[in-house]
Amino acid sequence: MRGGGHRLPPSVHHPVTAGCKRKPFAARNQCHYHVQRRKLVIKEEIETLISSRVDELPYLNRFRPIQHSRRHKKKREKLKRGKQLATEEDHREWAFSTSDLSRCKDKFIICFQEVDHFNGLNNHLKEGGFKGVYKARTGEAYDGCAMFWKDDLFTLLHQENIEFQNFGLRHNVAQLCVLKMNQNHLNSDVATKSSWGKKFICSFPLARQEYTFQNIRPCEFQFKRIPPTRSLVVGNIHVLFNPKRGDIKLGQMRLFLEKAHKLSQDWGNIPVVLAGDLNSMPQSALYQFLASSELDLQLHDRRKISRHVEYQSQHRAYIYQNEDASSSWVSRSRPLVHEWSNEELRLATGSDRVTRLQHHLKLCSAYPGTPGSYRTRDNYGEPLATSYHSEFMGTVDYIWHTEELVPVRVLETLPVDILRKTGGLPSEKWGSDHLALVCELAFADDGSSS
Repeated sequence: MRGGGHRLPPSVHHPVTAGCKRKPFAARNQCHYHVQRRKLVIKEEIETLISSRVDELPYLNRFRPIQHSRRHKKKREKLKRGKQLATEEDHREWAFSTSDLSRCKDKFIICFQEVDHFNGLNNHLKEGGFKGVYKARTGEAYDGCAMFWKDDLFTLLHQENIEFQNFGLRHNVAQLCVLKMNQNHLNSDVATKSSWGKKFICSFPLARQEYTFQNIRPCEFQFKRIPPTRSLVVGNIHVLFNPKRGDIKLGQMRLFLEKAHKLSQDWGNIPVVLAGDLNSMPQSALYQFLASSELDLQLHDRRKISRHVEYQSQHRAYIYQNEDASSSWVSRSRPLVHEWSNEELRLATGSDRVTRLQHHLKLCSAYPGTPGSYRTRDNYGEPLATSYHSEFMGTVDYIWHTEELVPVRVLETLPVDILRKTGGLPSEKWGSDHLALVCELAFADDGSSS
């Protein structure tokens, strides 16, 4: 030992070679080879970290050696391909009726729900020649329902709003308007369309994804081949969401249908079109009430009136209405009787002594009236999904019409597999968690083949 110093153990002098003892020459060369290889690996990792800019690294990996995983790379590439495929295929197609109505001309009425910026929406649609009315929800909410129509094609004759809180039915609202087709446009071969209207309405009517305001859910109608002096009632509603309060849902729908029928009678038995977010699944009790004009409350559980199922995670399996729902309607020799309290009956029917609901409108749902694809329709003809987000996929939006009108064509929704690839709505292309429903309707008694 020179200079009186103490020799340090091998682990201090050479951390990489710790544990190597003196061996014969061949063994020492082999040990040295391993040392050099280990040093080389460490050097490569250090150079990799230094050569990469720190701000370009993912946040969680800034102070870790970069690892190139083939599995992660393939996963990223698969996700990228899926998004590209979804972008390429997420277009919507028209489904036509079997009737030849090629000479029809377009007229537009648009219904929105959950509108929280009506002034901006109104100013935007004015550029396309639309005029509209708005009804805000009561209570602390800041959204409501809005209805727009082409000002040069329709005249507003009457307007009514329903505030359901006045009947003890929460803070939802509904709109009802009587619209008359303007005489000077009934005989023109081609409807007037502004350049803005072509973008927003005509190619894909109500291209909602191009609009900047959020949480707006529209339904649109195009009325075609209309004889002179035609009028109709148009209703717009957003029903309570709470799946367990079927009594309130039915009460809101009961009042809505009663008002619509009364307006139709007051204005000469004119046709009725109803649209909105009903927060109820196809073939639910509320759906059956609309379709069959009656409902026996004692045969249904108040908490299952809408069949609206809420899912906690998009990664869990979900059920949508394509499954056969007939099991819910199997007739029994001894039907199960459900108990409703007097208060629940009063909210649903208007009287605590009434257990059967009825309405006087003969309604048809627009989408089952036109042939559709199995990729977008359920077993009953309704869309498979009009809404998709992390907790739900299914249909809750509808367009209903009376028998004086017939559907010409409807705009199909997106197939379920394409919706899944979007990862949920709203997305970059679709600006709401609901897809717009679009239907063209014609008068059944206008002398045409329909």
